[in-house]
Formats: sequence, structure tokens, C-alpha cells
Amino acid sequence: MAGPRRRFGGQAPGACAASMIGLLQRVSRAKVEIGTDTVGAIGRGLMVLVGVERGDTEREGDRLIERLVGYRVFSDADRKMNLSVADVGGGLLLVPQFTLPADTRKGARPSLSNAAPPELGKRLFDHVVDRARSLHPLVETGRFGARMQVTLTNDGPVTFTLRVAPPA
Repeated sequence: MAGPRRRFGGQAPGACAASMIGLLQRVSRAKVEIGTDTVGAIGRGLMVLVGVERGDTEREGDRLIERLVGYRVFSDADRKMNLSVADVGGGLLLVPQFTLPADTRKGARPSLSNAAPPELGKRLFDHVVDRARSLHPLVETGRFGARMQVTLTNDGPVTFTLRVAPPA
């Protein structure tokens, strides 16, 4: 008889195995507003919702940004996804999203127990932003802990989830 299914770190489902999440969308434009103020906006590029789980560290944040900046989701001359946001000179809009790590496998209400506590989430989101700015010239952000309105035009549509698990 087969044992329980395993996921990142060899843990059974439901166990908290950290993996920083980036839900990326290729956009022709995107912006984040808080009230009537636009706090971040880009033209062509990637809008990325960033979810931090309990147990995540700067290492996962560094790896997530390296993958995002180099992830090939833009079309080349042959209409193949062979170009990255760096290759096309696009913008990167990073938006903190604490609900991404939610466990939605059962019931009618998501469990947010896998999400990092607010102080860890903010520290790691800020680290991700700093790392992104060191690697890419055009980085805009939402604001951690704020009620934000995110508006975007998904180009494609093209949407991917990147998960960066800690090293085994």
C-alpha cells in the first residue's frame, strides 16, 4: 500500500513545508492603488503576487527573484516564449499576497496557517524587493499590509505559479 503523498521537503500534505510563491502574470500594464494613490505601476512586464510561508528565509527570496527575472515568458521573433523580463526591458511589479499559501484542500474557508506571520512576511517581502532592485532596473511594488486595488491587463493570458522550496 502506498504511503502518504509527499510534497516539498518530503512532508505529507497539510504539514508546513516552506516554499516561497510567486504567482506571475505577463502584463501589458499593471498598477497598485491604495485609496486614490497609485503606489506602483508598470507597462509591459510581470505583475507578481508574492506569498511567504512559515519557514521561508532570504535564501528562498533570492532564488525566487533570480527565477522571476530570468523566467522566459515573453515571445521571441518566432513567437516562442524564449525571452525574460530582463531581455525585453519590462517592468516588475511585486505585490505582497499573504493568502497565496492558503490551504484550500477541504472545507468552505481557506486555512491561512501556512502563511508567514506578518513580521516575517514583511521582512522577507522587503528583502525580495531589495534583491529585485539589485538585479533589475524597473521594480515597482505594492505595500505590505495595506488594502490594495490591483489592476492589470494580462497579456496572453499568461500566468504561472513559481514555488521555490528550501534546499533538500
